[in-house]
Amino acid sequence: MEVVASDDPMIDAARLSAALGEDVTVRSTDTSSERAVIEAASEADALVVDVSTPVSERVLDACPDLRIVARAGVGVDTIDVAAAAERGVVVTNVPEYCTDEVATHTVALALACVRKLGPLDRDVKGGGWDWAVGGETHRLRESTLGFVSFGPIARRVREQTAGFDLEYVAYDPYVEEREMADAGVEKVDFEGLLDRTDIVSVNAPLTPETRDMFDAAAFERLPDRAVVVNTGRGGVVDEAALAAALDAGEIAAAGLDVFAEEPPGDSPLFDHDRAVLTPHAAWYSVEAREELNDTVAENVRAALDGETPPDRIDPDLDWV
Repeated sequence: MEVVASDDPMIDAARLSAALGEDVTVRSTDTSSERAVIEAASEADALVVDVSTPVSERVLDACPDLRIVARAGVGVDTIDVAAAAERGVVVTNVPEYCTDEVATHTVALALACVRKLGPLDRDVKGGGWDWAVGGETHRLRESTLGFVSFGPIARRVREQTAGFDLEYVAYDPYVEEREMADAGVEKVDFEGLLDRTDIVSVNAPLTPETRDMFDAAAFERLPDRAVVVNTGRGGVVDEAALAAALDAGEIAAAGLDVFAEEPPGDSPLFDHDRAVLTPHAAWYSVEAREELNDTVAENVRAALDGETPPDRIDPDLDWV
């Protein structure tokens, strides 16, 4: 049996091979385009993909032996989950391998934005010594932190920030009010979150419902001192509207680890002192990478053995 794996550095082909056993051959190759995937996986039994691997109907039709498309990560927005299900191909992800890492990165981006670390760092390195170069800085205590999606990462951020004396609200139509209350978080609608939040933590997956959720109107509604942090999916935030909001002073700062296009090319956010940008690195730790590959191997092995993988994506959900 053959497994074709993306050559993305987060995927460890040697570790996959060792975990899958001698009856499976793992081949690492470029999967950055439909053509590359088709050429590599036309006879493969399994495909292990990264965040940018396109798995469309065309790819699935050209790879008729596939039993599983295993996403080495969380988001499956580049995979046509419905088309895969129609062809009997199971799609899996690894939903919680980096919960601690992404939560920690979220907190780090938020603190960097609140404390204006970006402009202060650049000023000192440029020979300056101006404590006010970042503009007005407000006390963190008694600020309101608002979560867009209240899943495992948001819950971990809530735990990690417990000592900061914050208020917490969350918008997530799929989580019950009582469940949020048990975590010390008030359930609000999206407009209520925008009206009350000083720090927004965007942890939502990319779906038709969430695409461009943070548009010009959303940024205009946020308080001027608000900080927006996105460690969810890039397409949830309209980056042009975010840049315009920063230009207009409609929000104070933004921290992004994810972008609509990755790498983002010539993003308008590159010109902003008040934007802290990282290269989709929130997931990373040595331990998270090991867990990621071990879980991918577990999912692939189950599919190859004719079993239901533990992290199967439900095709009836509304995936992009």
